[in-house]
Amino acid sequence: MKIVTRFAPSPTGRLHLGHAYSALRAHRLARGSGGAFLLRIEDIDPGRTREEHAAGIEEDLAWLGIDWDGPVVRQSERLHLYRAALERLRERGLVYPCFCTRSGIAAEIARSAAAPHGPEGAVYPGTCRPAPSAPSHPGFPRPDPDLVRPHAWRLDVRRAVELAGTLAWTDATAGEIIAHPERFGDVVLARKDAPTSYHLAVTIDDAAQGVTDVVRGRDLFAATDVHRLLQALLGLPVPRYHHHELLTAPDGRRLAKRSGAPSLLDLRLAGADPEKLRDELLGERLPAGYLTAAS
Repeated sequence: MKIVTRFAPSPTGRLHLGHAYSALRAHRLARGSGGAFLLRIEDIDPGRTREEHAAGIEEDLAWLGIDWDGPVVRQSERLHLYRAALERLRERGLVYPCFCTRSGIAAEIARSAAAPHGPEGAVYPGTCRPAPSAPSHPGFPRPDPDLVRPHAWRLDVRRAVELAGTLAWTDATAGEIIAHPERFGDVVLARKDAPTSYHLAVTIDDAAQGVTDVVRGRDLFAATDVHRLLQALLGLPVPRYHHHELLTAPDGRRLAKRSGAPSLLDLRLAGADPEKLRDELLGERLPAGYLTAAS
C-alpha cells in the first residue's frame, strides 16, 4: 500500500519552526517511500482564520523545499461531509445538543467537589446529556424547538464506548495503544460558531483523503483515542500514527505562536538558508540563533 501523509495547519498565523519540523517529517516519510504528501488547510474557525495566512502557508512550505500532491484541500469547502457524519451519529442517538456556555460549564465544575479531569483538563459535567429514558433519546429524530437557540453537539461518549467496545490504535514509537476516549468526557463534535470541531473534521478528512500515516506532535497523542472511537462509529479506516516530540526553546517552552516563536517568514527576511534549516530540523538540531534571528 502506498503511504499517504498530510500536513494540516490552521491559517491563524504564519508557520513557525514547530510547524516546519512536523511538515518535514511527514514529507520525508511520504517521499522516502515513493508515497504522496498532501496539504490541507484547517480553516473551520471563522473568527481566527485569515486568507493571507492560508496563502502564507503555501509560500512558507515552498521556500522550505516542501512540495505536495494534488490540490490544496480546504476544510471550509467540506462542511457537507461533516454534517453528514454528524447526522449519522445523531440518528443513532450518539450525540446531543448542548446549550451550555463556557462560563456556565466552569461554574458547574467549580461547584463540584470532585470534578473529573481528563487529558485536556476538567471534563464536561454532562449538564445537557439526556437521560436514557428521555423521549428525545436516542437520535432526536424530530425537530426540537429548542434547537433554534445557539448550541453545540456533543458525543455521548459513554454510550458510544458501550457500542464500540474495546479499541486500539498503533503508534510508530509507542506500539499498540488501547484507546480510552471516556477520559475526555462528552467531547464537542460541532461548535456553536462552526458546523464541526477538530475531532470530527480531522477524522473525516483523513479517511476521505486516504491518509495511511498521520504524522503530528506528541501533544495530540491522547486525542487519538477520540479519533479512534469516531473511526469505529463511522466505519472508517484506521491510519498508522507517528507522534513526534515537540520542538522547544532553550528554556523548555514549546515553540508556538502565542509564545513568540519566530515565523518562517521572519527567518526568511532575516536571511536564513532554507536548505540548511531543513537539514538541521530533520537532524533534530535547533541552533539558538534561529530563535533570535528575527528579534
